[in-house]
Amino acid sequence: MNIVIVGAGEVGRNVAKTLSDEKHNIWLVDKDEAKIKDAQNLDVKFVKGNGARPNVLAQAGVVPGCDIDMLIACTNRDEVNMLSCWIAHNSGIPYLISRARNLEFTDSPDWGEKLGINLMISPERSIAREIIGLLEVSAATHAAELLNGRAALYTLKISENSPLVNMALKDIRPKFPDLMAVFVYVNHENGEEGVPNGFTVLRANDVCYVVTYKKSAWLLQNLFQPEIGKKHTSLRKIFIIGGGKLGTQIAQKVRRDFGNVSMRIIEKDHKRCERLAEEFGDALVIEADGADGAMLAEEGIENADGYICATDSDELNLIYCAIAKKMGAKKTISIVKRKDYQNLTDCIKIDAIVDPNEALANVILRFARYPKHTLAFTMVEQINAEMLEFRMQPDNQFTGKTLMELKLPKGVIIALIGRGDEVLLPTGATKILAGDHVILFALTPMMPEYAKLFGAETKRED
Repeated sequence: MNIVIVGAGEVGRNVAKTLSDEKHNIWLVDKDEAKIKDAQNLDVKFVKGNGARPNVLAQAGVVPGCDIDMLIACTNRDEVNMLSCWIAHNSGIPYLISRARNLEFTDSPDWGEKLGINLMISPERSIAREIIGLLEVSAATHAAELLNGRAALYTLKISENSPLVNMALKDIRPKFPDLMAVFVYVNHENGEEGVPNGFTVLRANDVCYVVTYKKSAWLLQNLFQPEIGKKHTSLRKIFIIGGGKLGTQIAQKVRRDFGNVSMRIIEKDHKRCERLAEEFGDALVIEADGADGAMLAEEGIENADGYICATDSDELNLIYCAIAKKMGAKKTISIVKRKDYQNLTDCIKIDAIVDPNEALANVILRFARYPKHTLAFTMVEQINAEMLEFRMQPDNQFTGKTLMELKLPKGVIIALIGRGDEVLLPTGATKILAGDHVILFALTPMMPEYAKLFGAETKRED
């Protein structure tokens, strides 16, 4: 495809690299010369200028009757993104994606529809969902919702006193019949990694990527890290640091999902505190620094089930979480945008790092790869794998066949099947029926072929 990307920041560069590696023709537009310079190693064409101006977009081929297939506007300014898409729409470009930082633009589809935008996205909601998943399963370092929240992918490490140590995967289900889960990938401590089979033996400190449905998540945690599972109770106290757009979205999600949880929102800006106090009358809003030790102690940080740091500074988020962890917070989650900081959990005592740029890029790439498909798509960058949810069509070649008959290669797994109100953990004898919601796991190089075979990109889900 011919794709124009407006915005050469972290998100734009990552999307441009991925799509150019997949042999798409990419034009990258940005008015910031420094950002253009940072992207010079990419195999893309560059246009320096404001992407909201017709004459600038024209240099990237955006003119009436052009052969551009898609425009992705992902600057940090909503007005630029929407105007870029409007110009592209009037030039006849069929697929348009716009980033929107203000949630009012994504609360209603009207904004996007009137401008011809196919997808208007904000990472805040995706981030809030992931954080809820991390709070629900304290042992998890990564969580991604599947099947409209009924299931999820979790990343967990096996502790030394786990009953899973030295156990082959084929022996887990007979011994723990209540555990409904699929191990889709295993990173062994010795450096070996890959898609496991029934004879794969688990060891202490292995990092596993497991798909399960939410009702089994507590059992998964108890098996992986019994020391955490025994202490885990329902969430009672949550600290949210930073009352900006992301912090507000997280607070809204916590209130909706956890009801009676005691929530403390800590923000330094006085006007923001006034707004937060008005919106969250049932929460305690504190005008303070999130690393104020005396304040944290007074508010009972040692009893906190979760401490989420969502300020605008990656560095502060990391440092504040480390302080809260040292003071006794059970689960610390830091919002971090810079790729360089993503692996700092190995050297700083922080439980989880969540990247909003990765969440945004995830959605953009799903639409770019499968523009006619709108169900869930999850990239698992740590293992170069993807998960795609789709609905089986009656005329697909695999409909009516058992998993055993599909003869899927290693690296491709049917992880879960949603059938009506049920979530099924498939076996070789499970038959795929028309209308099933299928969760397909595949290593990234293999996903396009199997997505096509399953018809995942041929029907748009409304």
